[in-house]
Amino acid sequence: MEEFKYLGTTLTNQNSIQEEIKGKLKSGSACYHSVQNLVSSRLLSKNLKIKMSRTIILPVVLYGCETWLLTLREEHRLRVFENRVLRRIFGPKRNEVTGEWRKLHNEELNDLYSSSSIVRVIKSKRMRWAGLVAQMGERHMQGFGGET
Repeated sequence: MEEFKYLGTTLTNQNSIQEEIKGKLKSGSACYHSVQNLVSSRLLSKNLKIKMSRTIILPVVLYGCETWLLTLREEHRLRVFENRVLRRIFGPKRNEVTGEWRKLHNEELNDLYSSSSIVRVIKSKRMRWAGLVAQMGERHMQGFGGET
């Protein structure tokens, strides 16, 4: 088979997911823009904004990610998306000396965001999925009298 769909993800015999991730990030951006006013609101706590990101935006991007074999390029694209959302949540930082505002650096975002990064979440989901597939294979073999 050259390609088939699994959990809304198109799997190919070349295992190319570049277009798949591009589409997921586009959907995630649309989802982000639909809640952008809430995410950038000063009336909501940062913890609530992070929960919104994890429950509304990330599931859109991560749907079917169990099948993704990430290259460094895709990992980078996913981190850029995640950092863009986190920058909106945490807002700019003011320089104490000059009083100027600036965007938070990636390292600062990592320090502020205590949860696993999007790439780590994907790798964790892949491992869990691989374990389930292995268990299914064992049960299938046992059903036919095979050894495990």
